[in-house]
Amino acid sequence: MESKTVSHTPRFIAFALLVLVLVFLLTGCVSGFDRRRHEASSVVQFLYPGKDQPYIQPQIPTLRLPLRVGVAFVPAGAAPERASAAPSRISEAQKAGLLRGIAQQFKELPFVQSIEIVPATYLRPGGGFANLDQLRALMGIDVVALVAYDQAQNTGDTAWSLAYWTIVGAYVVPGQKNDTSTLLETVVYDLSSRSLLFRAPGTNTTDGHSTPIRTSEQLRADSAASLAAAAKDMTANLAQELELFKVRVKEEPQNYRVEHKPGYTGGGALDGSFAALLALFAAAALLRSRR
Repeated sequence: MESKTVSHTPRFIAFALLVLVLVFLLTGCVSGFDRRRHEASSVVQFLYPGKDQPYIQPQIPTLRLPLRVGVAFVPAGAAPERASAAPSRISEAQKAGLLRGIAQQFKELPFVQSIEIVPATYLRPGGGFANLDQLRALMGIDVVALVAYDQAQNTGDTAWSLAYWTIVGAYVVPGQKNDTSTLLETVVYDLSSRSLLFRAPGTNTTDGHSTPIRTSEQLRADSAASLAAAAKDMTANLAQELELFKVRVKEEPQNYRVEHKPGYTGGGALDGSFAALLALFAAAALLRSRR
């Protein structure tokens, strides 16, 4: 009986191709699952863009009431180490809404004359105090509130933390796997003295889905939700910091000078400190005259 030789080459090739396809799919799933998206702007990078830039020594601020305040988003500078090159998930409409909320906080202060929302085109990356001086001359503002953000989205099986360098030091937001973490910071500067008046942070971590595949729409929704929650936290902190600032101005006349612009009679909380300063100077003059 004549034997026949059966070739297994086609079956082997088909099996090998199947294995390669499975490896490719698994690798794609793993690499797609272990991702991190990061975008940020920084007050520190905006004010001090170069290491060789000389340190600017702030002076004692002179607050000339009523104040004209500008509110602006800090432009993004050099991309962070792990930043994504994809388009920002934080829209201009979201930024504008956030600036309006911050402006409303200042509008409630009786010693604030006006609030100006600074167009994004008026600030340039790494513009520093020179850019703020231009802003002061252009818009006539006395104080500026700079808003910066840092947001990272992690789609993976490992936990992580969001580290952001604020104007007063490092700030760390603990993260988890498959979540979105956001940090917002409002830093308020007196432009004439280049002094930091106060700052208010806001943070949030929003848990995401645990599935390896998360659609772009879901990630964008998580981004918006985390930003809104961080903004709410920052707004509450900003209101508290404004109250504390008024107390500091009243109780620390050696650190703040308060003057009135022509025609302004006052009525706000800061005016009590101005009256106290006048009383102090009058008492000192009386003592000298008696001697």
